[in-house]
Amino acid sequence: MIDQQMPSAPGLRLRRWRTGDLPALVRAHQDPLMRRYLGTHVPDLDAGRHWLAAQEAGWAAGTRLAFAVVGEEDGALLGHVVVKGLEPESSVAEDGYWTAPEARGRGVASAAVRAVTAWVADLPRPTPLERIELIHDVGNAGSCAVARACGYPLEAELPAHPPRWPSSGHRHAFVLPGR
Repeated sequence: MIDQQMPSAPGLRLRRWRTGDLPALVRAHQDPLMRRYLGTHVPDLDAGRHWLAAQEAGWAAGTRLAFAVVGEEDGALLGHVVVKGLEPESSVAEDGYWTAPEARGRGVASAAVRAVTAWVADLPRPTPLERIELIHDVGNAGSCAVARACGYPLEAELPAHPPRWPSSGHRHAFVLPGR
């Protein structure tokens, strides 16, 4: 179990997912953009329970650290950010994220990704992280903008890999300073 204070960003709280988040999680996944760009879909409460269990398993293993991004004042679910691929022997991990439709265009994803990138860089690990990658569909201009805003320059265009990636993608990489 990770025993470190959670990352934070102005106006946001990043915390582990909770069972009480299920209705908002399912509601967010009804969004057409999320259905288009995400590889995992949460269409109903049962699927949501399975998704939450997978996030908990990731925390328990220390290989997938997923955060609900909520408003600091009202606790409303605004999005999700995850660092995955945190295998002990690997120096590379991957960021993923989404924002609820009502939170888009407000800097929520950028603030959350920046906070989690800084936080995970400081985690004690057998093999220190050297880089964090961010991969998205080539047509997802919003994700491209978030990557650039967070200091993840475009590194490569990736070929399509159906069924998960039916179209080509972009790989952005953040090389951790001093590594």
